[in-house]
Amino acid sequence: MPGIMQDYFQQNMFKDVPNSSLQLSFAGTIMEFFTYASGPIAQALASRFGYTPVIILGVFLMTLGFEMAGFTSQIWHLYLTQGLLFGMGEGLLFVIAMGLVPQWFTRRRGLATGLTACGSGLGGLVFPFVVSPINNTLGVNWTYRILGFLMLGLNIITIIVVKPKYPQPKESHEKQPVRKVFDFEIFKNANYLLWMLASVIQISGFFVPVFFLPSYATSLGASSTQSSAVISVLMAFSFLGRILVGYVGDLIGRLNAHIIFVLLSGICAFLMWTFATSYGVLMAFAVVFGFFSPSYYSLFSPITAMVVGMEKLPTAITFLLLSNGISVFSPSIASAIQGVATEPFITYKMWTGAVYIVGGLLLICLKLRMAKSPWEKL
Repeated sequence: MPGIMQDYFQQNMFKDVPNSSLQLSFAGTIMEFFTYASGPIAQALASRFGYTPVIILGVFLMTLGFEMAGFTSQIWHLYLTQGLLFGMGEGLLFVIAMGLVPQWFTRRRGLATGLTACGSGLGGLVFPFVVSPINNTLGVNWTYRILGFLMLGLNIITIIVVKPKYPQPKESHEKQPVRKVFDFEIFKNANYLLWMLASVIQISGFFVPVFFLPSYATSLGASSTQSSAVISVLMAFSFLGRILVGYVGDLIGRLNAHIIFVLLSGICAFLMWTFATSYGVLMAFAVVFGFFSPSYYSLFSPITAMVVGMEKLPTAITFLLLSNGISVFSPSIASAIQGVATEPFITYKMWTGAVYIVGGLLLICLKLRMAKSPWEKL
């Protein structure tokens, strides 16, 4: 959805603003950054007050962020509303959910987290067809307001059903030193540090197409509806891919499946997006890339559990997501580089392919460190 909203703002409200593409990209960047950076806050609050109050706070911040974004008249307003408020609320919900789901599953843990992660793919499929008509009829301000109340209603279900398998002990709600809430010993695990580095690099490639494919489709002569359809198709196959990679991970090993999907994503960016000079080819790229690219969101939790163990999983996920916040600046970095490039959009294409390939190679290094054999199920 950030790419669709950015394209609308760029073509309408802020079309006369210099460097509007770069400035608008920071709204999505800030949102994604706080989604990841709120991990330590979520864990500290959950340790002190329990999981449900943190989920309620997250729902409140998400709703408030979008409702306030409905009054946007300057680009910087989006930084505070969609970026800070919504991003932090989304992060609180995301961290709690991805930390609790693995507690309930062992043999099918990859499939379970894949089904959890596929929800964002389903939302990405539906929202573009909802957002574009509302933008064109009621305006972008009402789009934010309507989406805010819609998410409030849906997240009430989250408040009711998301629970830990094992109730927190009473002493966990007492004030604790930071060193007890966060186990910093985890940074002595070299495999965890390598996994963290590979993750940051690899997912840096995911945000660029999501942010810029609508604008790229528009540059090919596509209408606003067609541009939205590209993201919808990408998210539709992302929905399928997130489920399948979890299932495949349970069969051949979660790290093995992740390596395959990451490398195929990089190859897809180099071979398909680079030569997507027509709307049809771009749509084909959205299909293939959407299917393979989001494997991280399905598998990061079970892979992290495999690297550090279930006991240290909450702390490991917290610091992993915090480090992932670095990757959300990739659209802004790519935009800055693109500003001095001669060929339109070439930086976005090369950046996406390169970071996925490098991330995949680092994952192979992690596999070789952890496995006795290259063919071991891991």
